[in-house]
Amino acid sequence: MKKLFILQILLLSILVTKAQTTNSKTAIAVDPSYLLANRTNIADRAIQEWVDKGWMNGGVGLIMHNGKIAYYKAFGYDNIEKKTPMRVDHIFRIASQTKAITSVAVMMLFEEGKFLLDEPISKFIPEFKNPHVLDKFNEIDSSYTTTPAKREVTIRDLLTHTSGIGYAQIGSAASNAIYAKNGVVGGIGVDNITLAENIKRLGTLPLFHNPGERFTYGLNTDVLGYLVQVVSGMSFGEFLSKKIFLPLGMNDTYFNIPKEKQNRLVSLYSQKDGVLEMMPETYKINGTFYRDYPNKGFPMQSGGGGLSSTIMDYAIFLQMMLNEGTYNGARILSRNTVRMMTMNQIGEITNGVNKFGLGFGITTERGSAKLPTQEETYDWGGMFATTYWVDPREKIVGLFFRNIYPTQNGDISDRFRVLMYQAIKN
Repeated sequence: MKKLFILQILLLSILVTKAQTTNSKTAIAVDPSYLLANRTNIADRAIQEWVDKGWMNGGVGLIMHNGKIAYYKAFGYDNIEKKTPMRVDHIFRIASQTKAITSVAVMMLFEEGKFLLDEPISKFIPEFKNPHVLDKFNEIDSSYTTTPAKREVTIRDLLTHTSGIGYAQIGSAASNAIYAKNGVVGGIGVDNITLAENIKRLGTLPLFHNPGERFTYGLNTDVLGYLVQVVSGMSFGEFLSKKIFLPLGMNDTYFNIPKEKQNRLVSLYSQKDGVLEMMPETYKINGTFYRDYPNKGFPMQSGGGGLSSTIMDYAIFLQMMLNEGTYNGARILSRNTVRMMTMNQIGEITNGVNKFGLGFGITTERGSAKLPTQEETYDWGGMFATTYWVDPREKIVGLFFRNIYPTQNGDISDRFRVLMYQAIKN
């Protein structure tokens, strides 16, 4: 058993060193002793079974404890047909995991005194002035009537998804229809539209409820991405690169993957009737979706879903949050701003058993009864089956990345959490 444990440490060290060669400013320490080797073996067997059963083609799991890597493994295949193995340095479409990064960018500008959270967004994006709320919607021709909103949408509303803005392409029937009719898109996998064009069109359209009344997951964070662009005077992508990615050493996170790294974009599979198939190059999701959009150089820089990244890059971002705003000597946020972002910001508004902060889902006491993650854990995931969580009480950063859409095994992320927590040593 001792020899096996030593072998696992050596193997993990080799994997980490290889993946970090061009990935971060400073090598991250490896300490698998936080997890019991005989218990991680249980996890390894279970994850391999998911591959063998056809629940997924492949995936990558990563656990960091106190800033040290305790678990970092790839499973299965990037390409099933070619038997190409999944690698820990594959670049994944992280979709809505972009939202947390965008929210951090907004809070950086908040810290610079550029705005307060309860200021109306129309102060910076005039198209949102004098908002209206949908009253009646005609499914036959997508026509509608509206009534004036009780108040304007604020930056805080956008950060908490309580603005009343819906989603395009993947939202409700009404939002899909109204947005499609007016040329508003969901922000990923689409060509020939910019962030500014998309948000200016969105600002003229009705809200689906009064601001602050309900939690409605929508294009809120895309609006925030454009806010960053307007306030900073940089393109949104330039701001993220200069202010977040470069200081943290996130060298594999992009809206558009550079040519020399495009071969690392992970394959995107679909699952139907229990069968995995490579998604076709173009796909219909209330419009044309381009499977390999990160390699296409499209102009859209979606704050709600446009980024692609490696699991290690995103772990570094999350470790910065767990470190109360710092990582490897780079200060991104103050500790009190991190506190604000990771506390309940929606009060008694319903969001299942959990709550929502400023860009993150927040685990409540009721939520902590469902999974081993502790109360105050913050998390989210992406449309293509990537997921993450940060457990401040356990000092854990956890991630499990796949790229499948749609999937019939959406509970894999929860299963992975259970597998990791059962392996904790003490």
